[in-house]
Amino acid sequence: MSDFIFQDEIEEDEIEPKKGDKYWRILVVDDDDSVHQVTKLVLADAEVEHRKLEIVSAYSSEEAKSILEIDNSFCMAFVDVVMETDHAGLELVEWIRKSHKNQAIRLILRTGQAGTAPEAKVIRDFDINDYKEKTDFTANKMITTVYASIRAYRDIMTIQRSLDAFKILIEATHDLLKINQLRPFGSAALNHLLALMNVDSSALYIARNQVDFAQQVTSSIIACTGKYVCESDSLESSNIDAEVKEKIQQVFNDKSHFSNDECFVGYYQAGVNSASVLYIEFEDDNEHFKASVAELFATNVALILESLTKQKEIEKTQKELMFIVSEAVEARSKETGAHAKRVAIICELIARKMNLDDEYVNAIFLAAPLHDLGKISIPEAILHKPASLDESEWEIMKTHAEVGGELLDKSSVSISKLGAKLAKYHHENWDGSGYPEGLKGEEIPLEARIMAVADVFDALGSKRCYKKIWGNEQIRAYLIDEKNKKFDEQIVDIVIDNFDEFLKIREEFPDQV
Repeated sequence: MSDFIFQDEIEEDEIEPKKGDKYWRILVVDDDDSVHQVTKLVLADAEVEHRKLEIVSAYSSEEAKSILEIDNSFCMAFVDVVMETDHAGLELVEWIRKSHKNQAIRLILRTGQAGTAPEAKVIRDFDINDYKEKTDFTANKMITTVYASIRAYRDIMTIQRSLDAFKILIEATHDLLKINQLRPFGSAALNHLLALMNVDSSALYIARNQVDFAQQVTSSIIACTGKYVCESDSLESSNIDAEVKEKIQQVFNDKSHFSNDECFVGYYQAGVNSASVLYIEFEDDNEHFKASVAELFATNVALILESLTKQKEIEKTQKELMFIVSEAVEARSKETGAHAKRVAIICELIARKMNLDDEYVNAIFLAAPLHDLGKISIPEAILHKPASLDESEWEIMKTHAEVGGELLDKSSVSISKLGAKLAKYHHENWDGSGYPEGLKGEEIPLEARIMAVADVFDALGSKRCYKKIWGNEQIRAYLIDEKNKKFDEQIVDIVIDNFDEFLKIREEFPDQV
């Protein structure tokens, strides 16, 4: 096959792929240049699955290895057996399968010297997909082999993409379940979806509709990526293209999916009064897009999103109720201002600087405003007395710690349980001289030790009916003097070392006189 009367008619630029087009890439490994030429000629006009072929040449097994090490996009390879050595082609096949670990590429072994590599032995011992003798390998057989190999490669890659997508789906669901903020959750969901779909996309959005008790509809953008990335939470006020908004809104109205060659818009009913829409705009084509996989992923995302939204609404309600109750206690005590809000922020800052975990930091922030809940049981004459309390009055006042602890302990919610210990024990002293139980040192719950410092720090800097405002240096000196007596030394040191930062909290949330 070394002489072809038409070999001079081959033009390299005829088979050069156009930029942007998709081709099936075939590697030809042979030390005979005429084999490369005739292969390109025979396959010049071939087209499989609406794609033409791109032929890449290697003239030795070593050159083929160099190409394959940096380029894994070949669907098949024609490999000559005898090149730089009598078994160079067989060694290349073994390297591709075992060392390079490429099981997808279809390998067609070609030989002009069949005796050096008997067909039965080669097929038995080497992971090849076909074996052809060059003298018997006609143009029609070559084209038939190419069609069969490319279709086999296509099916293998489809299976591989499905397996990869399934792995990503499992990993994505695991990762998403660890995110408890809406925006980060939405962004992570879109990033995972891009990997899952293996498609080029110019824009992705997750939009959500919520119908409240007054039947008012709120449309929001939970996450977005691509050419219309926006900071706005509102669909209406976002800078997303009007045509895209219209498609999203139409899917909300129709309550059904919409798709064409440019985009996929999926509808997901997550609750009685809420639904989500996933918008995917394709950059080039939707060849690899699998609506069924996208729907499985998006359905899970919508359910997690709904659960997360409800969780956030509950947390917001709990937070607001706790502050409302704490403000009511303050109002009854005639402690004007934002003491409850400030001590919550102070406790949060102390806990954060102690490097406590985020869950604990958030919990103490929510529970702190209720530290004086028990004062609702104290008679107003004692609460509002401008002078020092006598012994019997002081005994009554001290009961507010136990009352607050008992009230909060009736709840099964973990934050309330933490709040119960905080309310009951925040008047315990490090040296055991406090109340109600005279606990000492680390017997006192950590949240109560944090609150003890936060409460006194803020109270000394605020006006009360029984005292004037203390100066900042007086407060600093008092805290230092009470280390290992009234307060935990570690917590006092945190406040002293960051004194100005804690003082700013009072400036940002001043008392309303």
